Amino acid sequence: MTYDKHYYDGAWRPSSGGETIAVISSATEQPFARVPRGTADDVDRAVRAARRAFDSWSRLSVEERAQWLEKLAAAMTTRVPQIAEAIAHEVGTAIGFATKVQAEFPITMIAMNAKFIREARLEEELGNSLIIKEPIGVVGCITPWNYPLHQIVCKVAPALAAGCTVVLKPAEIAPLSAFMLADAAHEIGLPPGVLNIVSGSGRVVGEAIVAHPGIDMVSFTGSLQAGRRIASVAGDGIKKVTLELGGKSAFVVLDDAPFEKAIPAGVNNCMQNSGQTCSAWTRMLVPRSRHDEAVKLAKAQLAKLTLGDPFDKNTRLGPLASDGQRDSVLKHIDQGKKEGATLVAGGGKPVQLPTGYFVEPTIFANVDNRMSIAQEEIFGPVLAIIPYDAEDDAIAIANDSEYGLAGGVWAGTPERALAVAKRLRTGQVDINGGRFNPLAPFGGYKKSGIGREIGPLAIEEFLQLKSIQR
Repeated sequence: MTYDKHYYDGAWRPSSGGETIAVISSATEQPFARVPRGTADDVDRAVRAARRAFDSWSRLSVEERAQWLEKLAAAMTTRVPQIAEAIAHEVGTAIGFATKVQAEFPITMIAMNAKFIREARLEEELGNSLIIKEPIGVVGCITPWNYPLHQIVCKVAPALAAGCTVVLKPAEIAPLSAFMLADAAHEIGLPPGVLNIVSGSGRVVGEAIVAHPGIDMVSFTGSLQAGRRIASVAGDGIKKVTLELGGKSAFVVLDDAPFEKAIPAGVNNCMQNSGQTCSAWTRMLVPRSRHDEAVKLAKAQLAKLTLGDPFDKNTRLGPLASDGQRDSVLKHIDQGKKEGATLVAGGGKPVQLPTGYFVEPTIFANVDNRMSIAQEEIFGPVLAIIPYDAEDDAIAIANDSEYGLAGGVWAGTPERALAVAKRLRTGQVDINGGRFNPLAPFGGYKKSGIGREIGPLAIEEFLQLKSIQR
């Protein structure tokens, strides 16, 4: 599977640099695809194409843009098996999860944005003023590797719906779904310059997108360190920035919760996508008096999550996305041992899986929230179980983090769970097993970022206000 050209201005175009990037399979540790390594010159050409396209695209009617999104979703639907296979290789996602969550769900979200823009109120009267919401312009989108197509769609679909044009840089280690999106856009005849894709490194391509004077807004998902750099560079150009950064989310299990339901749910959430999920509940807070009971239930649930080949239908947890990510997770595990946390499951490389970037799903007990494994985003299959003494103590521990992306609460009653959820300083909270809602805005407090994605409110990020007095 090889893409030797970028996609911009409605055509496949060779990179000005001529170099390529090998895409490595996380399960075999071997290259299985290649994409072009972009340059600042490639970015400039793509941005210029997006600028040329903006005037006509932004002036299309809402209905016309909605129909284009529906056509794009339909074209992507035929590519689901290829998308899932690519992401299973790139990220290590188990093929069943890759099909439903990494491929099918993002495609559904493309079509949902057609509905959202049709229902949006883009004009309203306020006194003697007409308030108009207009597209912000050309948007630079820089996306991560853990949920590659999902994160692309979270940015590209609402941007296009709002009337913006896009220059996208997909993740260097998981770029293939972006090229499949370009394939689909080309197939349906999406107007040239509306969607432009340049692959490459963040240091070169990402930096060029953020700094380019033709970019009006930057939407980024990734690490806190990279987010700081993007905000700084974009600030020089007074560009709008949305950032979805890290998380260290707490799952608060209250003393009257049904532990036999709550603890397995918390383990499953933490381990989803082999822990490569920014919103994962990586800190499980349990009453000190029931700590050992929680550990026993967590170990039992972990044993049900089969680690193995991502293409085996029985696998629940695959490898991590890269050798660097595997090594980083193992270093965090070693640090947890040195700091005195109790290792109760996992903790190393699985001997039965010598090939692939595998890490055993790991549980630490008796964790102090000041330990690095409770404060730093590990981004792997590592759960920290933290005891607390009282409800107020649990809330204080949950909020004692520089992040505030997600969280969970489980209590004996919905009322008690809701009361605690309202006190958590975080962007999303699931209570008593509440399901993910694709209509709800997603984003964080504190250093977890700025702005919101997903749902009808996400389109607001790509609009600006104009007041006309009459």
